[in-house]
Amino acid sequence: MQTNDVAVRRAVDSDAAAVAEVYLRSFTAALPSVRRAHTDDQVRSWFREVVVPDQETWVATFEGSVVGMMVVDGETLDQLYLDPAWQGQGIGGRLVHLAKQLRPAGLALWTFQVNESARRFYERHDFVAAEYTDGHDNEEHEPDVRYVWCPGRGSEGHIR
Repeated sequence: MQTNDVAVRRAVDSDAAAVAEVYLRSFTAALPSVRRAHTDDQVRSWFREVVVPDQETWVATFEGSVVGMMVVDGETLDQLYLDPAWQGQGIGGRLVHLAKQLRPAGLALWTFQVNESARRFYERHDFVAAEYTDGHDNEEHEPDVRYVWCPGRGSEGHIR
């Protein structure tokens, strides 16, 4: 598997099932202790009926198979998930770089506090923790952290 052979493109309706499966596998692997708010079938339906057709969804593909996905909603990097077998190979970094190109004025995102690997990943890509919550506003009721990326602003932009 070489990341040079991974293509990144806008998702099309026919990608929805594969996008949902990447999300489900990634969430299960990365967050085994987090209660999922929706069943697998509800997640699949949401990707098929809402996310892929109505939101700015991008996919990373290898030999035609979706191995990663990203959703950018306004100035929010709403979702970024990679198939667990493809993590650690630079694909997530490529997707974040694309998100920054798409939103050069800055981005924000939320991740769960317990997701240490995601937090390290975003911090390596110049996102700074800006807000911590007890999870009262997310469906999982899991403590989370909001990260922001502001171009030209380094770690001195850390806000708590």
